[in-house]
Parts: sequence; C-alpha cells; structure tokens
Amino acid sequence: MYAVIKTGGKQYRVQKGDIIYIEKIAAQDGDEVTFDAMMVSDDEGGVRVGAPFIEGASVTGKALGQVKSAKIVVYKYKAKKNERKKQGHRQPYTKVEIIGIQG
Repeated sequence: MYAVIKTGGKQYRVQKGDIIYIEKIAAQDGDEVTFDAMMVSDDEGGVRVGAPFIEGASVTGKALGQVKSAKIVVYKYKAKKNERKKQGHRQPYTKVEIIGIQG
C-alpha cells in the first residue's frame, strides 16, 4: 500500500517504513506527525484519487530529528566593479519515518 502526500509545497510517494526528508516543521524527536493532505491512495482494493485531496484519509509518521542538507556555495560577482560576495547555505529538513496509512 502506498500514498501520495503533499507537505511543504512538495509531493511525496510514501509507504509504511519509508524514511523521508521534508521541509522543516516544528516537531521534536519522537513526536507523531500527521499528514492530512493525501492525494492518491493505492491498496489491494484499487487506486483512489482525490480532488484535490481524499477526505478522511491521512498518513502518520514519527519525527526522527532535524537535519540539514549539504552546504552549497552561492557566489555573486560583477565584472570590472571589484564586487564579490560569497555565501553558504544549508537547507533545514525534518527526517520522518512513515508508520501508518489510514484511508
């Protein structure tokens, strides 16, 4: 059984036991997280598609911690102006393990 959920402006195809990295949410380690925006659900009975979401369906997960992505370097440069700017960025994510799909 799998489901397609929407969180943080992105869509994720998940099934029980998956570990996903989503946009940072306010959750501590071990907290239960519920995703109500389920768009597609597939089980042995067939595929259900929402318009845009399936009513009464949800996915539950357990927050495993807050993590950051690898550092990217942003370098801005203007020719002939002696203007240079170097910045680094690490995007914060929340690591979530999917523990159940209802609906």
